[in-house]
Amino acid sequence: MARAPGKHAVIFLLVTVLIDMIGLGMIMPVMPSLIGEVTGEGLSEAAAYGGWLMFTYAAMQFLFAPVLGNLSDAYGRRPVLLLSLTALAADYVIMGFAPDLLWLFVGRVLAGMCGANYTIANAYIADISSPEKRAANFGLIGAAFGVGFIIGPAIGGLLGEFGPRVPFFAAAGLGLLNVLYGLFVLPETLKQENRRPFVWLRANPLGALRQMRKYPLVLGLLGASVFFQLAHDVNPSTWSYYTMLKFGWSEADVGASLAFVGLCMALMMGLGTRLIIPRIGEARAAALGLTLTSLGFLGFAFASEGWMFLPFMVVLSFMGLVQPALRSIMAGHVPENAQGELQGAISSVMGLTMTVAPLLSTQIFHAFTQADAPVYFPGAAFVMASACTLMALGVVTVVLKAKEKPA
Repeated sequence: MARAPGKHAVIFLLVTVLIDMIGLGMIMPVMPSLIGEVTGEGLSEAAAYGGWLMFTYAAMQFLFAPVLGNLSDAYGRRPVLLLSLTALAADYVIMGFAPDLLWLFVGRVLAGMCGANYTIANAYIADISSPEKRAANFGLIGAAFGVGFIIGPAIGGLLGEFGPRVPFFAAAGLGLLNVLYGLFVLPETLKQENRRPFVWLRANPLGALRQMRKYPLVLGLLGASVFFQLAHDVNPSTWSYYTMLKFGWSEADVGASLAFVGLCMALMMGLGTRLIIPRIGEARAAALGLTLTSLGFLGFAFASEGWMFLPFMVVLSFMGLVQPALRSIMAGHVPENAQGELQGAISSVMGLTMTVAPLLSTQIFHAFTQADAPVYFPGAAFVMASACTLMALGVVTVVLKAKEKPA
């Protein structure tokens, strides 16, 4: 049964998300080394395999996020969230023992199928937030992700010094602790009267997007999210390979840099959303975030020294305004019994772009870093990310201006 969410409901969810993201962040610095270990290839080739691994994860999330979002609308947020956390812990164990590349793909399939954490977390927030606090609370979820990426990569980089598999087993243990925490303290927030039957025709990517056609503004902002996510996913897919190749960073260096990115993002999502969005509004906050994100990616692309990344990490942190603002606008245009479906549709769109972005960015990186490349330019993928961000800005501007025009 759903119980009335008290003042600690958001805290319970934030801790659950935080622990989950620490586990995910722990494996990022060692993925290049693990892929190299099971394939015997160098960094450029490992990046190509890494892109296919991310493609597999994203494809599964694209297919299954609407299923889990609709299940949460029918049976509640809590059981679906706990299921996804359990599956991710199992995934870390599989990848930690993986003897070859095939088992790495098996692990990514399982993780993608149950990777509903972000979907359910945001539906949970939509359940318990008033309209005026919705964007800020979405920002808190993003901040929990950011803090997880402060702690996770830093720990993963250090544990990676003992071997590339060690962080996976540590992440599995942390994931199981997270399940136990959620099992005992995470309350259900979806009331019985706000539930609806599970329908397979709606619980798939096309069905979820078809339902969003009822809300033209939502559909338009989902289109903008495609371009934004294409840009966003360049970081997790190429960051380790790019910095190791161009600047000679170690796993610990990569972990520390990702921790700093996480810190900047956490501050922006935890504080920036509460200070900036109420003052300038959701639409302007999204536009500001997209503009500065584009500049940040360009800075990464043309940095000639590792220290030059630091100021552009701060600029890129304004990316943290974009999704909370857009999600809040979209959540305000759908009914309470479709919030899980909306978040599933958003996650499905993110999953679709994640099937394209890692392949696109890692293949661009691979093509521009080969010994026989016509132009040697490791930062080419970040230029693509900057262009995609500007396209997202254009779509958001057009969609929100159309909303303001009288019928």
